Amino acid sequence: MKIHLYEHFTYKKLIRFTLPAIFMMIFTSIYGVIDGYFVSNFAGKEPFTAVNLIYPLIMVLGAFGFMFGTGGSALIAKTMGEGNKEKANRIFSMVVYVSFGLGVVVALLGIIFIRPIAALLGAEGVYLEHCVTYGRILLAALPAFMLQFEFQSFFATAEKPNLGLWVTVAAGMTNIILDAVLVICLPQEYKLTGAAIATALSQVVGGILPLIYFFRKNESLLKLGKFNFDKKALLKTCTNGSSELMSNISMSLVAMLYNKQLLNYAGEDGVAAYGVLMYVNMIFLAIYIGYAVGTAPIIGYHYGDKNKPELKSLLRKSFVINGIASAAMLALGLVLASPLSNLFVKYDAGLQAMTVNAFYIFSFSFLFAGLAIFGSSFFTALNNGLVSAIISFLRTMVFQVAAVLILPLIWGLNGIWASIVAAELMAVAVTLVFLLANRKKYGY
Repeated sequence: MKIHLYEHFTYKKLIRFTLPAIFMMIFTSIYGVIDGYFVSNFAGKEPFTAVNLIYPLIMVLGAFGFMFGTGGSALIAKTMGEGNKEKANRIFSMVVYVSFGLGVVVALLGIIFIRPIAALLGAEGVYLEHCVTYGRILLAALPAFMLQFEFQSFFATAEKPNLGLWVTVAAGMTNIILDAVLVICLPQEYKLTGAAIATALSQVVGGILPLIYFFRKNESLLKLGKFNFDKKALLKTCTNGSSELMSNISMSLVAMLYNKQLLNYAGEDGVAAYGVLMYVNMIFLAIYIGYAVGTAPIIGYHYGDKNKPELKSLLRKSFVINGIASAAMLALGLVLASPLSNLFVKYDAGLQAMTVNAFYIFSFSFLFAGLAIFGSSFFTALNNGLVSAIISFLRTMVFQVAAVLILPLIWGLNGIWASIVAAELMAVAVTLVFLLANRKKYGY
């Protein structure tokens, strides 16, 4: 049965509506994980380390699509809640066209300057060459990658979350199959290139299929068509989505800082271990992010409709759902620490032991991350980009940078693994302060 944005959401209905978005984010995060698995086990430690050095840059650039998607969805859902569906579609079309054009420009610049950028990230010698090879191929698919991030939000706003899930599954399966064929079958010197091609083509599938769907006549709430360039709406979109952009950029920049710290404290093995943590972290956080993406259009619609009781209900239910998910993911992280480490680095006993130890410490971050991610998304959906951006910036940049610079001075290598836990805990405190301070303003 189709669920509409204007309905009252019970726990069951809320979970049913958000599950496709959660699975979408999980499949999207699997791209890097699949590449990491195949590169680590079939191409070797050097290409694997190079992928970990350059992949944060790709995520920084792809994050612009997430900004347009989350920010645009918040504005579009609010506009539909106000009863102006025609204007909502014009905004939707403008956002998609503008973001695609931006993706083309950024991709071209990235391809030209990838070598000096990779060098600034600490890559040199054979690592630099691997970074350039892998980075240029993924940059060629950047416009589609940005659209894929974007449509993950728009499918939920269009009341078609299940369709968005199937598109993402198709993209994910493309990546898995091509990785298995290209990385395993190609000669050693081309295995990294094969992994990059597999990921790039899967991103093309994930970005272009939704574009075709929304261009054609469809049964969703949204359709691509003509638009009037609306600077005010575009600025509001970027402001609304600035927190998600800031979050993704900050996480990638912080990952680069972590890599530099780990090179100092543990060498190449530290970077490889951190890469494994990040792959698993991407999947675990995808659950929280997917829930936030799925609930955002619901919150935005009821905010536009001035339905304060439903806003209060959505916030209360989301706290309960996030609390249960947090406890479950902490338990999973502790139980799966050894098996997941074996999956990636079983070929090196010392690296495996380091990764398992890191997992045990790092897993406690899952206990706190969900609430801060939802809190930031909640304010985005309320079209309060400033508060949302502050939460994201503090969580993903300020707190993490401070922790990763200070804690290693006290606990050495374990201080690096504990940094994310400390940052997430501080982010929860800030989120609760903002939620309490704005209760009267929004009536939740």
